[in-house]
This record gives sequence, C-alpha cells and structure tokens, in this order.
Amino acid sequence: MNTIGLYGLGVMGASLAGNMLNKGEKVAVYNHTPDLTDKFKSDFPHENADLHYDLKRFVSSLETPRKIFLLVTAGSVTDSVIESLSPLLDKGDIIMDGGNSNFVDSNRRYHALKEQRIHFLGVGVSGGQEGALKGPALMPGGDEAAYKEVAPVLEKISAQVNGKACCAYVGREGSGHYVKMIHNGIEYADMQLITETYQIMRNILGYTVEEIADIFEEWNQGELESYLLEITSDILRRKDDDTGRPLVDVILDKSGQKGTGKWTSQNALDLGVPLSIITESVFARFLSSLKNERVEAAVKLNGPEPKLETNREEWLEILRQALFVGKINAYTQGFQQYKKASDEYQWELNLREIALIFRGGCIIRASILNQISAAYDEDKDLNNLLLASYFNDKVNDYESSLRRIVVKAVENGLYVPCLTASLTYYDGYRSAESGANMIQAQRDYFGAHTYQRNDKDGVFHTEW
Repeated sequence: MNTIGLYGLGVMGASLAGNMLNKGEKVAVYNHTPDLTDKFKSDFPHENADLHYDLKRFVSSLETPRKIFLLVTAGSVTDSVIESLSPLLDKGDIIMDGGNSNFVDSNRRYHALKEQRIHFLGVGVSGGQEGALKGPALMPGGDEAAYKEVAPVLEKISAQVNGKACCAYVGREGSGHYVKMIHNGIEYADMQLITETYQIMRNILGYTVEEIADIFEEWNQGELESYLLEITSDILRRKDDDTGRPLVDVILDKSGQKGTGKWTSQNALDLGVPLSIITESVFARFLSSLKNERVEAAVKLNGPEPKLETNREEWLEILRQALFVGKINAYTQGFQQYKKASDEYQWELNLREIALIFRGGCIIRASILNQISAAYDEDKDLNNLLLASYFNDKVNDYESSLRRIVVKAVENGLYVPCLTASLTYYDGYRSAESGANMIQAQRDYFGAHTYQRNDKDGVFHTEW
C-alpha cells in the first residue's frame, strides 16, 4: 500500500511528489487530466511512484488512515476535488490542501469535513517549485490529531535548519493558510522595500546595475541576509539575450499579484491592525498596473528631477540602515496581525514556532527570523517586536537613517511608499499623545458618538 497520495500534478504538485519519493515514501499520484500524469511519469521515474488514472483506484491504493495531499487551483476547484474525494473516504481519513486557499474557505472545509468525520489540514506551502522539490516551509493547520498522523511525512519533506524541520502544527481550523497568507503579505512588503532601495541607489546615488548587484551581495552577508536580497543580486547580474542590456531594464514595470497580499490587508481592516507597510506594497502593485496613465502623467504633472548625490558612500550606509528598519517594521506588522488573529479566532498561534518555520525553504527566509523567534521565546505574549530588546536597540540606532532617506527620496520626487509607511508607523507607535482626541471630538459633534476623558473614568457627550 502507498503511504501517501498526491492529487494535482502541476508544477508544484509534481515537485512535491518528487520530494516525497526522494525521501523514501511510496506515493500514489493522480491528476484530473491524464496528460500531466504521463508527464510526471517521464519527469520523475521512480520505483515507488504509483501512477493512477482512475480516482477510485487512487484512493483504494492508500494505506489507512488515508492521507491525500491536494495541490490544485484554490477556490471552486478545490471544493470540487474535495466533493469528488469525500464519498470515497472513511472515518479518520485525512485531506491536506496545499494550495493558496483563503483561510475563510479552509475554515469552512474544516468544519464541513469534520461533520463527515474526515480530518482536514490546510497546509501553507512556501518555497516555489525549487522549495517543493528540495524542501519547502510547511504551515499545517486543522485537526491536531490528523497532523500527528502525517507529521512523519511532512517534517521529512520540509526544509531543515540546524536539524529542525521547517514544519510544525500551527493551530485549529484554517490557521495554516492564514499563516501562509500573512507570510505572503510580509513577502510583498519586503520585495517593495528592496525595490525602493534599488531605485534610490540608481536614481539618487548614481550606481550602475552591476554595482548595485555587488552592493546587495555584500549586504546579504550581514544583518540584512535574506533569500529575497540574494535573488535580487542574481537578477541584477542577468543580461538580456537580445539586447545585451541588464534584463531588469527591459522588463515592463507592471507587477502582478495573486491576491494573498490583498487578503492580508483586508483581514487587517477586519481585525483593526495597522498594517500600513504591507498594504502600501499592495497599493504599489495596483499603481504599477496603470502604466499607460503613468506615462501620460509623467508629461503633464510637475515634480522634481532626481539629483545625484556626490557623497555616495556615506549615503549608502544610511540607506542600508533604513532598509533594515523597514524590514523590521514589516515583520513587526505581520507578527502583530498574527497575535491579533490568534486572540480573535482562538487559535493559540505559537509565534516563536512560526518564525522558526520561516527560517528555511520559504521566500521570506532571513537571518532576522532567528531574532524574532528569540524575542517570542523570551516573551510569548509580546505585543510588538519593537519592544523586544534586540529590535528596540536596532530601531533606536537606525531610525534617523530611515528619516533621512525618506526626506531625501521625497525631495527628489521618488515614489517610496513602504519606506515612508515604515517611518510613519514607527512615529505613530512611539507617540504617547496623538491627534485622535480631535477625531473623537468631531465624531461626538456630528454624530453624538461620545468620548472618554483622560482625567476621569466614564463615557461622555457634549451638547456642542
């Protein structure tokens, strides 16, 4: 009998099945269309691969309790696949959804399958095609008893850092896909912060693409070390085969998205979390899509032309520090949202464990995650990473650099929404007094919404 089944042999599914085979599992594979099953046979010839073209035979080939990993298109396709599988399953069997599903859908599927006595795990998967094949970061949420059944397989195929699997039980219901959603939001912000840093280097500091590649490579040896910085350096070194120019210069400046960043921001609004950096990164992608309008506006709207800074070396270190503060604040907002969601949905998310999962295999893997896990190890109820000693010291040392960079960019007319949002978030969070008292007075004036006082308890209203 096969130890696990994988349904869905697209790029990610085939790679993950290959990973399972390479780690010694006996894997049954199935795809709704036989062409991808045939392709898998040629791409992954393995004696432990059991190819199926009939769904019933695929299910019956699995040892009990049956463990089936889905890697199909999120949304209605996932629902359709689960509907076709569930009549073939028995009490105690396990369905794992590894697609980029919305956590709300995973909540619904968790409860619907629970009524049928079938276990459901929503498994966040990060690392792309290479990670799926060589070891991804896995974020399983759902039935804890079911996770214990599949843990030997999932922990074996995940990335490993210092002998620890980048996989751990996250929490109940759709929390696994929720953790992946916020992961993607942090990814959006980090990508945008690196992009803004690149623009400043090129348009204000006057570095060439090749020089910036070297700078990012050097930065990646220190506290900014991350997968995204590493691949950015590689990207900047690639030449276009047709023109010989840096490939980045011939790629159209319209960025796409698949919705997870938007979901992150929408959920932040629902929970009341100030997710300004991640949300600005989503808006930046929206604005980039208006390419034709931007080209027209560039002619019609006034603004300063960037001026090259002569003292480049000094400004380069200031920029490095500013990028690190931006990164810290982006992770801070993401983990602040994890904490709020954990309390709101009663998931009991282990923030230290989540940080450890992210250290290997995933897109946002970075050395900063070691410090994040240490902060929550010291105080599991920490409200905000900026209050942890390591991050508190760093932002206190570097905040003036972020301030100077934002001013320099604004003076030169550069669009730096995430660096700016990072600064305003920092200043807002450190403000013991804000202007919100004026807003409450306005609300009470036009809508009798009442207010609290800072000198005595109670709820008050003024007849203005």
